[in-house]
Amino acid sequence: MKKQPKTNAIRILEKQNIPFEAIYYESDGFMDGVSVANKLGQNPAQVFKTLVTVGKSREHYVFVIPVAEDLDLKAAAACVGEKSVEMIHVKDITAVTGYIRGGCSPIGMKKQFKTVVDQSALGFDQIVFSGGQLGVQIKMRPTDLQNIGNVTFHPVCKRDA
Repeated sequence: MKKQPKTNAIRILEKQNIPFEAIYYESDGFMDGVSVANKLGQNPAQVFKTLVTVGKSREHYVFVIPVAEDLDLKAAAACVGEKSVEMIHVKDITAVTGYIRGGCSPIGMKKQFKTVVDQSALGFDQIVFSGGQLGVQIKMRPTDLQNIGNVTFHPVCKRDA
């Protein structure tokens, strides 16, 4: 059996003795989050994607939302105290985070950015999100993310009116 990779995110969780489960799957490139959830047999509402934005102030912010949802940019900006935020360009992901598209984890970026997890995560005992590499996911209690750094919970997904 092939040795499973240890990502920065996994190393950080192990070093801080935060309980988690690493989930490995075959990946031959970028897959959207719903496809990853289906491949792993997970509820898409419980599988989260990591989005990186930049505010008017030029500060970067990380939002962690369910894979089938869209980020509400106005709600996102309001909860981080910005006039507005916009998604960073795909070409900038590696330079800003140290991760590649599809492998961006809220844990272990080059810099600890203010991170907001959609409050729907609190409705689950555990959530799943990228482990920092294609083919690696982490499953852990959402509240344990607060032990990693500057993490808060707010409603930041677009809601149907």
